[in-house]
Amino acid sequence: MKMVLVSAVALIDVEGRVLLAQRPEGKAMAGLWEFPGGKVESGETPEAALIRELEEELGINTWESCLAPLTFASHSYDDFHLLMPLFACRKWEGIPQAKEGQTLKWVRAQNLRDYPMPAADIPLIPILRDWL
Repeated sequence: MKMVLVSAVALIDVEGRVLLAQRPEGKAMAGLWEFPGGKVESGETPEAALIRELEEELGINTWESCLAPLTFASHSYDDFHLLMPLFACRKWEGIPQAKEGQTLKWVRAQNLRDYPMPAADIPLIPILRDWL
């Protein structure tokens, strides 16, 4: 089974809310909410991939020193196995904007379960809630 490495982040604002992005129509798992991030390219670290993805998807900049490793997901889908480190980030430059057709929403940790998410993301919710 193919292994896919994806890096994700829980962006946490000054009010303690977490940013979720809704996958747009036309993409796999369209309509589901997820933590921002994306695939780690060959030669990239998970942190470098996340910094690149945040700039591409949300138009914000952050630094490796601002990415705190929090937990990870390991989940088998029908055609691949996902390994996804989740980082927490409280410091970045810019205002997150949907640059790839996704919908963005700031959500309180206790309300994360109200948003349908990919199966791999669901076990991350209680860990994130406890950490916040």
